[in-house]
Amino acid sequence: MFKTFYIFLIIALFSFSSCKNKEDKELAEWVEKGALIVDVRSPNEYEKRHFPGAVNIPIDSLSSRVAELGSKDTQIILYCQSGGRSLRAKTFLEEEGFSQVRDAGRIDRLFSAVSE
Repeated sequence: MFKTFYIFLIIALFSFSSCKNKEDKELAEWVEKGALIVDVRSPNEYEKRHFPGAVNIPIDSLSSRVAELGSKDTQIILYCQSGGRSLRAKTFLEEEGFSQVRDAGRIDRLFSAVSE
């Protein structure tokens, strides 16, 4: 019984790892194709460190600056410090009709995905 459990656990972990790699590859492809990268952190956080070419639109001002994102089919990658704000931003943009939105979550994940 334990042997079956361990085999299942290994398969589940491998599957999860493969999904993450697939998502990271997609992020890297979008960056390469010129997706709009939006940093939804505060201007202070952005000044300290940001992804090259990223536009800073803090989560609190996203609704008033949504026109800056372009058409609703623009490929947009969102990121923040820990993933919470970027997830909120993704949800908001999808509710506004944006169809090509990816949440990179943490800034470090975006850097990692692009460097692999």
